Amino acid sequence: MTNCRKVLQVASTYIGTIVGAGFASGQEILQFFTRYGRVGTLTIALTLALFSWLGMKIMLLSHKVNAVSYEDLNRWLFGNRLGNGVSLLTLVMLFGVATVMLAGAGSLFAEQLKWPYQAGLLVTLLLAGLVVARGMDGIMTVNSIVVPIMLTVILIIVMYTVGAPGSGNWLRLTTDAPQAAVWSAPLLYAAYNLSLAQAVLVPLAGSIRDRDVLVWGGIIGGIGIGALLFAGHFVLSAHMPGVQQFEIPMGHIVEKLSGIIRLLFLFAIFGEIFTTFVANVYGLTLQVCQRTGLPRNVAALSVLVPSYLVSQFGFGKLVSTLYPLFGMVSLAWIATMMWRRRPT
Repeated sequence: MTNCRKVLQVASTYIGTIVGAGFASGQEILQFFTRYGRVGTLTIALTLALFSWLGMKIMLLSHKVNAVSYEDLNRWLFGNRLGNGVSLLTLVMLFGVATVMLAGAGSLFAEQLKWPYQAGLLVTLLLAGLVVARGMDGIMTVNSIVVPIMLTVILIIVMYTVGAPGSGNWLRLTTDAPQAAVWSAPLLYAAYNLSLAQAVLVPLAGSIRDRDVLVWGGIIGGIGIGALLFAGHFVLSAHMPGVQQFEIPMGHIVEKLSGIIRLLFLFAIFGEIFTTFVANVYGLTLQVCQRTGLPRNVAALSVLVPSYLVSQFGFGKLVSTLYPLFGMVSLAWIATMMWRRRPT
């Protein structure tokens, strides 16, 4: 029973780290899978396999080399000199995504709750500081709360979609997109998300000493991510092509449901923003501690304050500037992760 609980905690943390605001809003699923029609269902199956295999592999390799942070893993993968460079790039990526998530939280508070943008930033920073202070236990606890709520919301939306006029679109829709774009989408999606998820998966593997827990946590986590992708794809396909015009496609679909569902959906989006933000801040904090020797709380503060300053640029501008660059870096990292079996 204890091992089952640990497996579920590992799987929930893995899912919560991967699933961010873009996923919960439906925009990521739409761009990487649904717009490619029925083939998107096959590429989601490929994505599920990649997340199960590579998520498990990251944790097992980290366990094998006793990695404390993702820098230790990158040094094992690439050697000391190149590994140090890769870790610095990863640090920049983590900080960039952390600021994007923080800006997204501010925008969510401003647009949906009519709170000041700055209030959203400060509330998110305060909660993140409390969670990071508790270490990996705090991160696992938050994900154990947020992930089931998100699963519940998605399940309710799927139930409302079954029997709708377009419910069979996931088997019927076609695409004119080049096949190279269709089949590279799952690789790009997995590469980008896993290169950032190492910030949590590596120390998570260090906190769990049972190898079997890591194996099953990675597999179940990957299956959970794939199931969520398919559920979102099924719902979005039923509302194609009109749903493509909305910034938050799932938000448009949920507007037709009851007020309670809308509130749960709003909480789920904030929860996914928050879990991704906390995961990145925690990974950065470990890096600062490892490089400078600062106490964890001081290192966390050195990450949170700059992220607040950079988030003043706004959500949209940060996304359009940072994400394309991060995608290219991630491909090189994931290719090495796939084939590396021995240390450099």
